[in-house]
Amino acid sequence: MTTYDEKTRVHAFRDDALGEHDAVGLAAAVRRGEVGAAEAARDAAERVRAVEERLHAVQVQADPPVPGTGGPFAGVPTFVKDNTDHQGLPTGHGSAAFTPRAARRHAPFTRQFLSTGVTVLGKTRLPEFGFSPTTEYEDAEPVRNPWNTGHSAGGSSGGSAALVAAGAVPIAHANDGGGSIRIPAACCGLVGLKPTRGRVVPNDQSRRLPLDLVADGIVSRSVRDSAAFLAAAENHWRNPKLPPVGLVEGPSGRRLRIGFLLDSPNGVASDAATREAVTETATRLEGLGHTVEPVEMAVDPRFTEDFLTYWGMLSFLLGATGRTLGPDFDRHRMDALSRGLRATYLENWRRTPGVLRRLKRTKVAYAAAFRGLDLLLTPVLAHPAPPIGHLAPTVPYDTLIERILQYVAFTPVDNVVGTPSISLPSARATDDGLPVGVMFSGRPGSERTLLDVAFTLEADRPFRRIQDA
Repeated sequence: MTTYDEKTRVHAFRDDALGEHDAVGLAAAVRRGEVGAAEAARDAAERVRAVEERLHAVQVQADPPVPGTGGPFAGVPTFVKDNTDHQGLPTGHGSAAFTPRAARRHAPFTRQFLSTGVTVLGKTRLPEFGFSPTTEYEDAEPVRNPWNTGHSAGGSSGGSAALVAAGAVPIAHANDGGGSIRIPAACCGLVGLKPTRGRVVPNDQSRRLPLDLVADGIVSRSVRDSAAFLAAAENHWRNPKLPPVGLVEGPSGRRLRIGFLLDSPNGVASDAATREAVTETATRLEGLGHTVEPVEMAVDPRFTEDFLTYWGMLSFLLGATGRTLGPDFDRHRMDALSRGLRATYLENWRRTPGVLRRLKRTKVAYAAAFRGLDLLLTPVLAHPAPPIGHLAPTVPYDTLIERILQYVAFTPVDNVVGTPSISLPSARATDDGLPVGVMFSGRPGSERTLLDVAFTLEADRPFRRIQDA
């Protein structure tokens, strides 16, 4: 067992312009004139330098930093994940299969993100094309968990989560196609809200696919930062097909009916620490006046196999169209996980119509599980963040994919159905000092309810802080 002490924990909190502010608090200090935006960016860059040698979370830094256009997060330093174009910065997608080129324009989500007022300091690392739930590589340093550097920071938004958890920046961009906001949030003790499909502007990479799995958002250390981000993003663009979220500022006091399950719909059992975290959260909610009851979700028995086939199709398509990323793209230089996923699809491609049909029907099972309920409480992952190397792309593919499926057993359903879901830090930690996340999921458009329960739990027992652990 790894000893949890100062040698394995990394944070950048100090007495500077950022202090212990979250994004809402820092933006308020900037508006009051107590802190300058340039000063905040400078001190954030210093914090990044202080932790980067041990965390390896940054892909590229912007010089000079790029300020937003004014908004509720004006002056808040942040990073964009390196699978999303930011004008003037290369987009590498975490891959060694091509040489990244500087983007000629911002991606639509980057424009939406900048509209909140943030100052972009650079781009964060991700595993190749975001396929892995850990941010590790064949021939490069992994992104490490600031709570315990011997463990994974999660993926695919691992670089963003590591920087936010370490206190280098208050918030950072993340996106989620199978759990990639919620997984690193759970691993690093953060708030990670995956919005409803279509809540923010469509993701460049996924909007043309037969099933759009990806939603963009942020990882944060406070519920109010995630709530303020959604409200600010909505000011830039709002989907008229969804009910508005607006600014949620605290718990409403509304009593909710919440279902919970401890093992995944496809039969993967969660470990003892995770079960205790979910059960304890359910007990807390009951004590706060909510009704909590066990439920089941009867997804198609082929859900995991179908999701894996679709996942493989994405790798196949990237290999076939990679020259659009760079003229020197070579699919043979993709990592072993990507190549294995591609091979999986080539074995099963004839099943594609049935796979898509069954995946799209998952919404029926999801809706049935929600009858009479407001939210569903589950684990985020079947076990806490694994040691570095456990899920690395250097692990033989058959072993690796089995480990991944036994780890990421809860999050993909919300991506397939398109429903919102939030990862929250539980009150528990492992013996290794690692956070344990719990997840709430809702009906399409129910972000206000998710934020309501998140504010309720945060107010009842503030989240653990890395600087106090």
